[in-house]
Amino acid sequence: MASVLKRDTAFENIPSIKAKTLRINLNPDIYGTFAEIGAGQETARHFFRSGGASGTIAKAMSAYDKQFSDAIYGIEKDGRYVTQPRLKTMLSHEMRLMEERISRESHPERLFFSYANTVATIDFSKRYKGHGWIGIRFQLDPTQKELDEIILHVRFKQNEARLQQETLGILGVNLIYGAFYKYHKPKKMLKYLYDHIDKDTIEIDMINFSGPNFKDVDNRLMSLQLIKNDMTDAVMFGPDGNNLLPAAVLYKKNILALRGSFRPVTKVNLDMYQKSYDIFVRDQTVDMNKTIVIFEITLSNLKASGEIDEQDFMDRAELLCSLGQHVMISKFQEYYKLVEYFNNYTKQRIGLTMGVNNLVDVFDEKYYRHLSGGILEAFGKLFFKDLQVYLYPMKNAETGQIMTSNNVKVHPRMKELYKFFKYNGKVMDIIDYDPEIMHIFSRDVLKKIMNDEKGWEEQLPEGIAEIIKKKELFAKKLEKAEKE
Repeated sequence: MASVLKRDTAFENIPSIKAKTLRINLNPDIYGTFAEIGAGQETARHFFRSGGASGTIAKAMSAYDKQFSDAIYGIEKDGRYVTQPRLKTMLSHEMRLMEERISRESHPERLFFSYANTVATIDFSKRYKGHGWIGIRFQLDPTQKELDEIILHVRFKQNEARLQQETLGILGVNLIYGAFYKYHKPKKMLKYLYDHIDKDTIEIDMINFSGPNFKDVDNRLMSLQLIKNDMTDAVMFGPDGNNLLPAAVLYKKNILALRGSFRPVTKVNLDMYQKSYDIFVRDQTVDMNKTIVIFEITLSNLKASGEIDEQDFMDRAELLCSLGQHVMISKFQEYYKLVEYFNNYTKQRIGLTMGVNNLVDVFDEKYYRHLSGGILEAFGKLFFKDLQVYLYPMKNAETGQIMTSNNVKVHPRMKELYKFFKYNGKVMDIIDYDPEIMHIFSRDVLKKIMNDEKGWEEQLPEGIAEIIKKKELFAKKLEKAEKE
C-alpha cells in the first residue's frame, strides 16, 4: 500500500493551508492535474506557493474561453458550463489523460488524481452571489481500477469576486487534503472542508461520495451532516439515495410539499399525497411535467427526542425512497420560511399539504414573536405568492367529529385572520379522503413495531411493512417513542 495510506496523528490539530499543500507536495506518490474554470486558479496557486509542486502537479489549466472549453471537453447537452455534468466531464477527461500520458511502468506507485472546479463568481450588479461545482477523482491504491470521487456544490455569500476566489482556493486545498488523508472519516472530513473558512462566507448544499473506499458511505446521511453542521439550510435526495442540488430540482417547477415525521410513512401520508396531488395538477396553471413533489422533514422533528438519531433518520429515508419520493431535510420550523426557500427557485405554483393540527399551528402567534411584524409579517411571506394549502381532515377521537377548514378551532384573536385566508381561497379541503384510515397515526404504529405487537402492517402502504421487517427498521429504544 502506498505511503499515503499511513495514518498518523501529527496533523490532528488543524494544519495551515501551507502545511496541507506541503504535505501533499512532499508525498512522492500523489500526482495529478488541476482544471479550474471561472474563478482563477486559486487552488493550484496554493500548491505552487508552498514549494515542491513539481512532484505533485502534472498540469494546471484554465479554459476560460467557451470555445476553448468546448474544444477540450465537448459541448454539454444543455449548453451550460457551471453544472455537475460539466464537472464530471472535466474530471473524466483529465484523469484519462493522466493514465494515457504517465507510464505505469516508470511510476508504479503513483496515485493519480484530477481536481476540477467550474464556477461563476458574483456578477457586476452584485445581484447574484455566484455558485460552483467542485470535485476530485482519485485513487488511494495504484492498482485500484475503480476510482473514488467526491463532488460538492457551493454557494458564495461574499460580496467581492476576489474574496470568493480566495475562499474557493482554500476549499479546494481542504478537499484534496481530505480526499487523501481523511477519506476514512467522511463525517469529519465534511467539517474539515471549512478549515480556515468562516461558515458565513460559503455554503455547501450538496455533496456525494462514490467509489470503492466510500462503498459504506450513505450519501443521505452525508446530507444530514450538512444540515447538522450548519453548512446549509436544506438538502435533498432522490429515490436512489443520492444527494440532489435543491436549486436544480426546484428551478421553475410547480412544487407540492408534504411535511411530516414519516416515522414510519403510513397510508394516511400516502392518501394525503395522492389526493392533494390530484387537485394540484388539475389546476390549469400547473404543468404536470414541470411539477415536483417533496416529502419534507424539519430538523426540529428529527430532534424530537433530543439529539438526532441518525439510524432513525435513515430508517425514515429508506421507506420514503422505496416509495419513489424526493425527500428534503430543512431547518425551517415555520412554514413561511419553507415557502420563502421555494420562492428562491421558482415563481410557479406552490402547494402545501397538511393536516388540521398543522394548520392550527400555522395560526399560533407564538411561532412569530421573533418577527417585528409578528404573524402578519409571516403571513405576508407565506401567502403573497401563488400558494395553496390542501387540508386533510382529522377525526376527533373523543367526539368522532370530522374536523375540516369549516370547523377548525384557532385562537380567538386569529379567527378573523383565518377567515380572510380561507374565504380568499387559500385553504382547500381534501374531500375525497379515505374515512377508513383516519384512525392511523405514525406514533401509534411506531410503538406497535417497537413493542413487537401485531396488526400494524395493514396501516402502512403496500410493501412498507415487508421492508421494515426485512431490515429491522425502528427496532430499538422503545423509551424514545414513549417520550415523544
